[in-house]
Formats: sequence, C-alpha cells, structure tokens
Amino acid sequence: MNKDFSFIILTFNEEIHLPRLLESIKNLNAKTFILDSGSTDATLKIAENYGVVVKENPFENHPKQWDFALKNFKVETPWTIGLDADHTVTPELFDILANFKEEEHQDINGIYFNRKNFFQGTWIRFGTFYPFYLLKMFRTGIGFSDLNENMDHRFIAPGKTKIWKKGWILEENLKENDITFWKAKHERYSDLVAQEEIERILKLRNQSLKPNLLGSPDEKRAWLKRLWWELPLGFRPYLYFGYRMFFKLGIFDGRTGIKFHYLQGFWFRKLVDKKIKAIQKRTVKL
Repeated sequence: MNKDFSFIILTFNEEIHLPRLLESIKNLNAKTFILDSGSTDATLKIAENYGVVVKENPFENHPKQWDFALKNFKVETPWTIGLDADHTVTPELFDILANFKEEEHQDINGIYFNRKNFFQGTWIRFGTFYPFYLLKMFRTGIGFSDLNENMDHRFIAPGKTKIWKKGWILEENLKENDITFWKAKHERYSDLVAQEEIERILKLRNQSLKPNLLGSPDEKRAWLKRLWWELPLGFRPYLYFGYRMFFKLGIFDGRTGIKFHYLQGFWFRKLVDKKIKAIQKRTVKL
C-alpha cells in the first residue's frame, strides 16, 4: 500500500465517471476514500468492487462536503489528494505520482496539478481555461477546504506550494453533454453564487486568501474575484465574455468551445447578476 499519499473523491450518481477515475489511479496502490451524497445508481457498487472506503453525507455545497470529508476520513498518509469523480489522472501525472518521494518535499505543503477541461468532447484550450492550476495535493492535517466559498471549492495549504505544469488531470463531465442537464445544474449553482455575493456585499464573508496578482494561482484568482465583485452588475458578463473570447482567444476553441464560453462565461454570469438584483430588490422592499 502506498505510504506517501491517499485519495479522497466526492460522488453523486457517478457510475459513468467513477470507473474511469479509479482505473487511472488503481496501480498507484493508494488508499482511496469516497464521500457520497446519496447516489441511487451503481456508484456505491462500483466503489465496493474497487475496495474503496465509503462514507455518506447529505450535500449542501462543495466546500462543506470537502470539509466533512477531510475531517471524517482517517487518512494515515502524510499527503492527501482530493479529486472530483469526473477527473482522470493522465499517464504523465501518474508517472509523477508513482515516483513521488515524501523526503524530497519536506518544505512543501501543497502541490498544484494542471487541469485540462473538456466540454462535449472538446478540450477548452483558450479563454482562460488552460493552463489552469488547481491545488489538489496537500499535507494531511494542514490543507483544508475554504468555507468562505459557497459554490466554487478550493483547498488551501498554508506555507510553500509548488506547481506541476505537466501533472495533468483531465476534467470531463459526460453528463454535461446533455445541455438540459448543464443548464439545470448551473441554475442551482447560480443561486449559491448570488447568495454568496450578497453576503460579501453585507460583509458576512471574507476571502480566506490574500489577493495577489503575482502570487500563487489561487491568490491570483482571489485578486481577479475581488475585481469582479467591484464591476457593475449586468455589465460585467459582457466584459468578461469579450475578454475570454478575444483577449484570451476563446474564439479559437471552435464551435463547441465558443458555445461553452457563451454558456459558462456569459449566460451563467448574467443569470447570477439577475438573481443578485432580485435579492437586492426584495431586501429594499422589506
């Protein structure tokens, strides 16, 4: 059994994704834990077949689900890797992990993997989506889930971190090939994001990371988020979509990629702003 790291995975009805992920990591011989939120398909049977340790917890949002997972699984390795069920570990990342030695990372508390995101079979290469570094590996007991986020989840590892630029994970949610599913999912997400922004306006939430345009990938995103919150509602989706399409070359992602940028970078953001305005309007009436 791998003595350096263990995996934790979140699931909910992931029978089409989970075998793909577990196959990509099984030969690393690492202890694997799954936190499920009430799957009704074959997810739990698949986990059982792979000898995975499973717990269940009702889902509220991703940051809280990850917080529960990190606090309730008995991870005995010095490192933890947190993955989503629609991730796949590439052969390049597999090789890096297979040769990972704890003694060579004594001064490191977190490691960023480079993500390649796919939508309807197309790699979204431009429009801010690549390279895209995610803190996915961190020292057990030191890394934690950022509860100051309501929808986006991130791990925070205080101290020194490093980036594996060729340590790719692939992210492809096959359920999102059905655009009806995609829209329904993001309708739910828009409620969470709108409520989060209202709470930030009321000073009920603060950023856990210090915004820094020249800092780590997450500190840079914190800086950009702070800028986003200062932009005018209703106008910022147009600005963001134009930025992704032309300044960040999203137009070169092809027909499917452009559809993704429109849905994720404009339609979703415009929906969030509409819901923020509705909440503010109701609040004024009260």
